[in-house]
Amino acid sequence: MNRIDKKFRELKRQKKKAFIAFLTAGDFGLKTTKRLVLEFDKRGVDIIELGVPFSDPIADGPTIQASSERALRRGTRLQDIIKMVGELRKLTDIPIVLMGYYNPVLKYGIKKFVSDCVRHGVDGVIVPDLPPDEADELTAAAKKTGFATIFLLSPTSTAGRIRLVSKKSKGFIYYVSLTGITGARAMLPKELISRVRLIKRYSDKPVCVGFGVSRPEQVREIARAADGIIVGSAIVKEMERDAKRKDFIKHVGNYVQKLTSALTADREASHQ
Repeated sequence: MNRIDKKFRELKRQKKKAFIAFLTAGDFGLKTTKRLVLEFDKRGVDIIELGVPFSDPIADGPTIQASSERALRRGTRLQDIIKMVGELRKLTDIPIVLMGYYNPVLKYGIKKFVSDCVRHGVDGVIVPDLPPDEADELTAAAKKTGFATIFLLSPTSTAGRIRLVSKKSKGFIYYVSLTGITGARAMLPKELISRVRLIKRYSDKPVCVGFGVSRPEQVREIARAADGIIVGSAIVKEMERDAKRKDFIKHVGNYVQKLTSALTADREASHQ
Protein backbone atom coordinates (compact mmCIF):
# COMPACT_ATOMS: atom_id res chain seq x y z
CA MET A 1 0.00 0.00 0.00
CA ASN A 2 1.53 3.32 -1.06
CA ARG A 3 1.25 6.70 0.66
CA ILE A 4 -1.85 7.72 -1.34
CA ASP A 5 -3.84 4.66 -0.26
CA LYS A 6 -2.69 5.09 3.33
CA LYS A 7 -3.74 8.75 3.28
CA PHE A 8 -7.26 8.02 1.99
CA ARG A 9 -7.67 5.17 4.47
CA GLU A 10 -6.59 7.48 7.30
CA LEU A 11 -8.93 10.26 6.14
CA LYS A 12 -11.86 7.85 5.82
CA ARG A 13 -11.34 6.70 9.41
CA GLN A 14 -11.34 10.33 10.50
CA LYS A 15 -14.36 11.14 8.28
CA LYS A 16 -12.31 13.76 6.44
CA LYS A 17 -11.84 14.72 2.81
CA ALA A 18 -8.49 15.15 1.08
CA PHE A 19 -7.16 18.53 0.06
CA ILE A 20 -4.81 18.20 -2.92
CA ALA A 21 -2.65 21.18 -3.87
CA PHE A 22 -1.11 21.58 -7.33
CA LEU A 23 1.95 23.61 -8.20
CA THR A 24 4.19 23.53 -11.25
CA ALA A 25 7.56 22.06 -10.33
CA GLY A 26 10.36 24.53 -11.02
CA ASP A 27 8.09 27.58 -11.10
CA PHE A 28 10.38 30.26 -9.58
CA GLY A 29 12.96 27.47 -9.14
CA LEU A 30 13.04 23.96 -7.70
CA LYS A 31 14.28 25.31 -4.36
CA THR A 32 11.06 27.34 -4.15
CA THR A 33 9.04 24.25 -5.05
CA LYS A 34 10.66 22.31 -2.20
CA ARG A 35 9.95 25.09 0.28
CA LEU A 36 6.32 25.33 -0.83
CA VAL A 37 5.77 21.57 -0.53
CA LEU A 38 7.03 21.67 3.06
CA GLU A 39 4.92 24.77 3.77
CA PHE A 40 1.80 23.15 2.32
CA ASP A 41 2.41 20.05 4.43
CA LYS A 42 2.26 22.28 7.54
CA ARG A 43 -0.87 24.07 6.27
CA GLY A 44 -3.17 21.05 6.11
CA VAL A 45 -2.59 19.82 2.55
CA ASP A 46 -3.02 16.04 2.30
CA ILE A 47 -1.53 15.30 -1.13
CA ILE A 48 0.81 17.30 -3.39
CA GLU A 49 0.40 17.31 -7.17
CA LEU A 50 3.55 18.49 -8.95
CA GLY A 51 3.07 19.64 -12.51
CA VAL A 52 5.81 18.64 -14.95
CA PRO A 53 6.37 21.69 -17.19
CA PHE A 54 5.71 21.05 -20.89
CA SER A 55 5.88 23.31 -23.92
CA ASP A 56 2.65 22.17 -25.60
CA PRO A 57 -0.04 21.52 -22.98
CA ILE A 58 -3.57 20.65 -24.12
CA ALA A 59 -5.48 20.78 -20.82
CA ASP A 60 -3.90 23.76 -19.09
CA GLY A 61 -5.26 27.29 -19.09
CA PRO A 62 -3.16 30.47 -19.31
CA THR A 63 -2.19 30.53 -15.62
CA ILE A 64 -0.58 27.09 -15.56
CA GLN A 65 0.79 27.55 -19.08
CA ALA A 66 2.63 30.65 -17.86
CA SER A 67 4.01 28.76 -14.84
CA SER A 68 5.28 26.00 -17.15
CA GLU A 69 7.01 28.57 -19.33
CA ARG A 70 8.69 30.10 -16.27
CA ALA A 71 9.87 26.65 -15.15
CA LEU A 72 11.12 25.70 -18.61
CA ARG A 73 13.07 28.95 -18.89
CA ARG A 74 14.87 27.86 -15.73
CA GLY A 75 15.78 24.58 -17.41
CA THR A 76 13.53 22.37 -15.25
CA ARG A 77 13.66 18.75 -16.42
CA LEU A 78 11.67 15.69 -15.46
CA GLN A 79 14.70 13.96 -13.96
CA ASP A 80 15.39 17.04 -11.81
CA ILE A 81 11.84 16.94 -10.44
CA ILE A 82 12.09 13.25 -9.56
CA LYS A 83 15.41 13.83 -7.78
CA MET A 84 13.91 16.77 -5.89
CA VAL A 85 11.17 14.49 -4.55
CA GLY A 86 13.92 12.20 -3.30
CA GLU A 87 15.39 15.13 -1.39
CA LEU A 88 11.95 15.98 0.03
CA ARG A 89 11.56 12.43 1.29
CA LYS A 90 14.22 13.16 3.91
CA LEU A 91 11.92 15.87 5.28
CA THR A 92 8.29 14.84 4.66
CA ASP A 93 6.14 11.78 4.07
CA ILE A 94 3.30 13.66 2.34
CA PRO A 95 2.01 11.77 -0.75
CA ILE A 96 3.37 13.30 -3.96
CA VAL A 97 1.93 12.77 -7.45
CA LEU A 98 3.38 14.00 -10.73
CA MET A 99 1.02 15.45 -13.34
CA GLY A 100 2.48 15.72 -16.81
CA TYR A 101 2.01 15.01 -20.48
CA TYR A 102 2.96 11.75 -22.14
CA ASN A 103 5.74 13.03 -24.40
CA PRO A 104 8.32 13.64 -21.61
CA VAL A 105 7.44 10.31 -19.95
CA LEU A 106 7.80 8.42 -23.24
CA LYS A 107 11.12 10.11 -23.97
CA TYR A 108 12.35 9.33 -20.46
CA GLY A 109 11.42 5.65 -20.94
CA ILE A 110 8.30 4.28 -19.29
CA LYS A 111 9.95 1.53 -17.23
CA LYS A 112 12.80 3.81 -16.20
CA PHE A 113 10.32 6.57 -15.33
CA VAL A 114 8.31 4.31 -13.02
CA SER A 115 11.46 2.79 -11.51
CA ASP A 116 13.06 6.18 -10.81
CA CYS A 117 9.83 7.62 -9.41
CA VAL A 118 9.43 4.73 -6.99
CA ARG A 119 13.10 4.87 -5.98
CA HIS A 120 12.88 8.60 -5.18
CA GLY A 121 9.52 8.47 -3.40
CA VAL A 122 7.05 9.68 -6.04
CA ASP A 123 3.75 7.94 -5.32
CA GLY A 124 1.88 8.18 -8.62
CA VAL A 125 1.31 9.94 -11.91
CA ILE A 126 -1.50 11.65 -13.83
CA VAL A 127 -1.02 11.84 -17.60
CA PRO A 128 -3.93 13.91 -19.02
CA ASP A 129 -3.26 13.03 -22.67
CA LEU A 130 -2.86 9.26 -22.09
CA PRO A 131 -6.26 7.51 -22.00
CA PRO A 132 -6.50 4.31 -19.96
CA ASP A 133 -7.18 2.14 -23.02
CA GLU A 134 -3.79 3.18 -24.44
CA ALA A 135 -1.83 3.02 -21.19
CA ASP A 136 -1.06 -0.70 -20.90
CA GLU A 137 2.71 -0.23 -20.91
CA LEU A 138 2.53 2.33 -18.10
CA THR A 139 0.01 0.41 -15.99
CA ALA A 140 1.95 -2.85 -16.41
CA ALA A 141 5.19 -1.22 -15.22
CA ALA A 142 3.38 0.47 -12.35
CA LYS A 143 1.49 -2.63 -11.20
CA LYS A 144 4.68 -4.42 -10.20
CA THR A 145 5.73 -1.59 -7.90
CA GLY A 146 2.54 -0.22 -6.31
CA PHE A 147 3.01 3.04 -8.23
CA ALA A 148 -0.39 4.75 -8.70
CA THR A 149 -1.70 5.46 -12.20
CA ILE A 150 -4.48 8.03 -11.92
CA PHE A 151 -6.87 8.53 -14.84
CA LEU A 152 -9.43 11.22 -15.59
CA LEU A 153 -13.18 11.32 -15.99
CA SER A 154 -15.20 14.26 -17.29
CA PRO A 155 -18.83 15.47 -17.34
CA THR A 156 -19.29 13.65 -20.67
CA SER A 157 -17.93 10.25 -19.52
CA THR A 158 -20.28 7.33 -20.15
CA ALA A 159 -21.02 4.48 -17.74
CA GLY A 160 -18.65 2.27 -19.71
CA ARG A 161 -15.91 4.85 -19.45
CA ILE A 162 -16.45 5.20 -15.72
CA ARG A 163 -16.05 1.43 -15.30
CA LEU A 164 -12.84 1.40 -17.37
CA VAL A 165 -11.26 4.32 -15.51
CA SER A 166 -12.25 2.79 -12.19
CA LYS A 167 -10.57 -0.47 -13.14
CA LYS A 168 -7.36 1.15 -14.40
CA SER A 169 -6.96 3.92 -11.80
CA LYS A 170 -4.89 3.34 -8.69
CA GLY A 171 -4.80 5.83 -5.83
CA PHE A 172 -7.83 7.87 -6.87
CA ILE A 173 -9.95 8.93 -9.83
CA TYR A 174 -9.49 12.50 -11.05
CA TYR A 175 -12.86 14.03 -12.00
CA VAL A 176 -12.50 17.05 -14.27
CA SER A 177 -15.39 19.23 -13.12
CA LEU A 178 -15.95 20.96 -16.47
CA THR A 179 -15.36 20.60 -20.17
CA GLY A 180 -12.46 22.88 -20.99
CA ILE A 181 -9.05 23.88 -19.69
CA THR A 182 -7.75 24.49 -16.18
CA GLY A 183 -8.41 27.81 -14.51
CA ALA A 184 -10.31 29.29 -11.59
CA ARG A 185 -14.05 29.74 -12.17
CA ALA A 186 -16.55 31.94 -10.35
CA MET A 187 -19.23 29.22 -10.45
CA LEU A 188 -19.07 25.44 -10.31
CA PRO A 189 -21.17 23.39 -12.77
CA LYS A 190 -24.67 22.68 -11.43
CA GLU A 191 -24.41 18.97 -12.20
CA LEU A 192 -21.06 18.47 -10.42
CA ILE A 193 -22.40 16.85 -7.25
CA SER A 194 -24.74 14.50 -9.11
CA ARG A 195 -21.94 13.46 -11.51
CA VAL A 196 -19.59 12.63 -8.63
CA ARG A 197 -22.32 10.58 -6.97
CA LEU A 198 -22.90 8.76 -10.26
CA ILE A 199 -19.21 7.83 -10.50
CA LYS A 200 -19.26 6.55 -6.92
CA ARG A 201 -22.16 4.25 -7.82
CA TYR A 202 -19.85 2.49 -10.29
CA SER A 203 -16.59 2.70 -8.34
CA ASP A 204 -15.22 2.22 -4.84
CA LYS A 205 -12.09 4.27 -5.64
CA PRO A 206 -11.74 7.73 -4.07
CA VAL A 207 -13.04 10.44 -6.42
CA CYS A 208 -11.25 13.80 -6.36
CA VAL A 209 -12.51 16.89 -8.17
CA GLY A 210 -10.30 19.41 -9.95
CA PHE A 211 -10.45 22.24 -12.54
CA GLY A 212 -12.07 25.53 -11.61
CA VAL A 213 -11.86 25.35 -7.81
CA SER A 214 -10.60 28.56 -6.21
CA ARG A 215 -12.70 29.59 -3.19
CA PRO A 216 -13.41 28.14 0.28
CA GLU A 217 -17.14 27.90 -0.41
CA GLN A 218 -16.43 25.83 -3.52
CA VAL A 219 -14.21 23.51 -1.48
CA ARG A 220 -17.04 23.02 1.02
CA GLU A 221 -19.57 22.43 -1.76
CA ILE A 222 -17.49 19.75 -3.50
CA ALA A 223 -16.74 18.03 -0.18
CA ARG A 224 -20.43 17.15 0.06
CA ALA A 225 -19.89 14.37 -2.47
CA ALA A 226 -16.22 13.97 -3.41
CA ASP A 227 -13.42 12.29 -1.48
CA GLY A 228 -10.95 15.03 -2.34
CA ILE A 229 -10.66 18.54 -3.76
CA ILE A 230 -7.84 19.60 -6.10
CA VAL A 231 -6.84 23.26 -6.35
CA GLY A 232 -4.26 24.31 -8.91
CA SER A 233 -4.65 27.48 -10.97
CA ALA A 234 -5.75 29.56 -7.99
CA ILE A 235 -2.60 28.61 -6.06
CA VAL A 236 -0.34 29.19 -9.07
CA LYS A 237 -1.96 32.59 -9.62
CA GLU A 238 -1.35 33.49 -5.97
CA MET A 239 2.31 32.53 -6.41
CA GLU A 240 2.61 34.68 -9.53
CA ARG A 241 0.96 37.65 -7.86
CA ASP A 242 3.14 37.57 -4.76
CA ALA A 243 6.47 36.27 -6.12
CA LYS A 244 8.38 39.43 -5.18
CA ARG A 245 7.23 39.54 -1.57
CA LYS A 246 9.87 38.83 1.07
CA ASP A 247 7.38 36.59 2.89
CA PHE A 248 6.35 34.85 -0.35
CA ILE A 249 6.33 31.28 1.02
CA LYS A 250 4.37 32.25 4.13
CA HIS A 251 1.90 34.34 2.13
CA VAL A 252 1.11 31.51 -0.31
CA GLY A 253 0.85 29.19 2.70
CA ASN A 254 -1.71 31.54 4.29
CA TYR A 255 -3.81 31.41 1.11
CA VAL A 256 -3.68 27.60 0.99
CA GLN A 257 -4.63 27.39 4.65
CA LYS A 258 -7.80 29.40 3.97
CA LEU A 259 -8.80 26.65 1.56
CA THR A 260 -7.80 23.70 3.75
CA SER A 261 -9.57 25.35 6.69
CA ALA A 262 -12.80 25.31 4.68
CA LEU A 263 -12.83 21.52 5.04
CA THR A 264 -12.27 21.77 8.80
CA ALA A 265 -15.03 24.37 9.15
CA ASP A 266 -17.38 22.20 7.11
CA ARG A 267 -16.73 19.18 9.37
CA GLU A 268 -17.23 21.25 12.53
CA ALA A 269 -20.51 22.66 11.21
CA SER A 270 -21.82 19.19 10.36
CA HIS A 271 -21.26 18.05 13.97
CA GLN A 272 -23.08 20.98 15.58
